[in-house]
Amino acid sequence: METGRSDEVIVVGGGVTGLTTAVVLAERGLRVRVWTRDPVERTTSAVAGALWWPYRIEPVALARVWALRSLAVYRELALRPEVTGVRMVEGVLGEGDLDGADAWAAAQVPGLRRARAEEYGGTGLWARLPLIDMSTHLPWLRERFLTAGGVVETRTVSSLAQAPAPVVVNCTGLGARELVPDTAVRPVRGQLVVVENPGIRTWATSTEPSGEMAYFFPQPERLVLGGTAEDGQWSLEPDPRVAEAIVQRCARLRPEIAGARILDHRVGLRPVRDAVRLEREPLPDGRALVHNYGHGGAGVTVAWGCAEEAAALAAP
Repeated sequence: METGRSDEVIVVGGGVTGLTTAVVLAERGLRVRVWTRDPVERTTSAVAGALWWPYRIEPVALARVWALRSLAVYRELALRPEVTGVRMVEGVLGEGDLDGADAWAAAQVPGLRRARAEEYGGTGLWARLPLIDMSTHLPWLRERFLTAGGVVETRTVSSLAQAPAPVVVNCTGLGARELVPDTAVRPVRGQLVVVENPGIRTWATSTEPSGEMAYFFPQPERLVLGGTAEDGQWSLEPDPRVAEAIVQRCARLRPEIAGARILDHRVGLRPVRDAVRLEREPLPDGRALVHNYGHGGAGVTVAWGCAEEAAALAAP
């Protein structure tokens, strides 16, 4: 197979992981093409609520490093929110506890503290964190990549071996289940309800005693409500009963949400794996395949840290 120049890389996958990885590679001087089945506006990443927080994913120690590196980048991008889609917004992480699993974050996330009673009705953490408007951020990533000399090609890939480059980077998310193949990656379905914002400026996440989740994120000109986590479910069709329950749970946190006009319903499939796969694999023909997938719902949180590590693995 003709594989082109030694500095050529093909990134398969055009969501936030693929585009961020492609940006890092292109800005390091490599000739990079992104192969994507869908435009960024129709990827799973486009549905993400997109709050940065070091959600627990394996491997935990590395995931924290990736998350903190990404936090540093998002803080810088938040200086131009209208361009990048990244804003620093205050809110409450319900059920977070500085005496528990979140204690390590206190020294790493400036301003992280226990929520006061008037801020949250139970145990929680108050924080000012990056909140990303993916409808702005994903096109911005694509434009930054193109500006760095990259090329985006619309392709449906049935095999990673189809990519004729010395180094291929696999950022296919849930698609890795068939392309690798890797049956360890599976969908966890998330449904969202988008409503008119009744004046809410802070975000909140909460887990009810029943285990059901609720969250709301104020994005420009709208409020995004969630959430669900249905393991192994593939349906992309919004369920009206689930949507109604999401609104009810969010309204228990902020009653004004109950009367907000619904603008849209969205469904995304998080590409969950027992551990993120981020490694270099030699191919039989002498080329290299770098895997960067399995981030679950933490794709935005670890995007830049994982991209930089993947780029180091992809170096000729």
